[in-house]
Amino acid sequence: VQLQASGGGLVQAGGSLSLSCAGTELIFGGDIVGWFRQAPGKERKFVAGISLGGDTTAYDDSVKGRFTISRDNAENTAYLHMHSLKPEDTAVYYCVAGTTMWQLRVGRIRYWGKGTLVTVSS
Repeated sequence: VQLQASGGGLVQAGGSLSLSCAGTELIFGGDIVGWFRQAPGKERKFVAGISLGGDTTAYDDSVKGRFTISRDNAENTAYLHMHSLKPEDTAVYYCVAGTTMWQLRVGRIRYWGKGTLVTVSS
């Protein structure tokens, strides 16, 4: 397993939750890392991405100002800190890695991790 997401669970609307993504040295030594999510009955969608050095981030408009992505290359781990959660944030969240931010955003993913379910109750 190249990437493994964890930290999902049930949270009330307005609450917070943090996801973790554990990966390999190969990935965290060279790739853009990010998160996608797939809501029930919908396609997978880009959520956030972070550059190798962590100095550049990108977010989908639906999560801007509420979600923060970060990475710790020494620990081969990425994080997604989610605040002010809404029921529409309910989805399976996948950790992903790619070559460039643009490729990540359009779904050209090198590695997909196993997802973790986030459920936001109203």
